[in-house]
Formats: sequence, structure tokens, C-alpha cells
Amino acid sequence: MTIQRMDNVGIVFDDLDAAVAFFLELGMELEGRATVDGPVADRTVGLDGVRCDIAMLRTPDGHGRLELAKYRTPAAIAGPHNPPHNTVGMHRVMFAVDDIEDVVARLRTHGAELVGELAQYEDSYRLCYVRGPEGVIVGLAEQLG
Repeated sequence: MTIQRMDNVGIVFDDLDAAVAFFLELGMELEGRATVDGPVADRTVGLDGVRCDIAMLRTPDGHGRLELAKYRTPAAIAGPHNPPHNTVGMHRVMFAVDDIEDVVARLRTHGAELVGELAQYEDSYRLCYVRGPEGVIVGLAEQLG
């Protein structure tokens, strides 16, 4: 048996509303918000007393989803602030975009900053990484031609 699909990527934030606004500006669509708690949540994530607010967002094509979460209890644990790109572990989510300069400009209104610079790979792509809410790195790729 193989996997059916990748269902979603989860990211924990302290300011869930700011994270939702950022990803909506990027072009994702809000599927819904909910609070998760109780014994099933505790057993699934291996913590006791879980109370977590989540927002589920999807890409416009319906194939990609992000689950954004804010832990009420137990409190979220902050990692290193703005770790470099070569830090071990999951550190970015990449999106294909139509107009990379427009997307960067719109995300800057939500506090995003370029990690490096906007670069072009051969005649194929324009690429960049931006630091979004609470330091999460979001990759953007515009296919050329």
C-alpha cells in the first residue's frame, strides 16, 4: 500500500490571526477554523490538556493545504528566532506564483522580508524566500516562458 496524497502541512504560530491574514494575502483560501481539544487530541500529539485553535487553508487548485495552529494549552514552545535556511528540520513551504514581484510587494504589507534576494535560475524560474509571520520561511517560484 502506498500513500494516497499529502493532506496538509502544519505550522504552529503564536498570532494565528496574523498568520491567516498573511496566507490569505498570498492567495490561499480559508476552509474553516475550529478548536481542537480532548483525549483524542492529547493522544494524537502526545501532550496532555491540549486546547488548540486551528485554521485550515487550501491552495486555489484545491491540492495543497496548510493547517495553522495556535496552542492555548499547553503553551507553544518558541524555537530559535529567524533560523538560517540550513537549519535542520522543516523550515519552508514553497508556492508557485504568477507574478513574484507583486506577491512579494503584497506580503511585505504583512511584515514579510526577503531572506536573500529575488534570483533567476537559467531561463526557467524566478525564485525567492521571504520570512513571514514569526519567522516562517515561504518560498516563491514564478515559472518563466
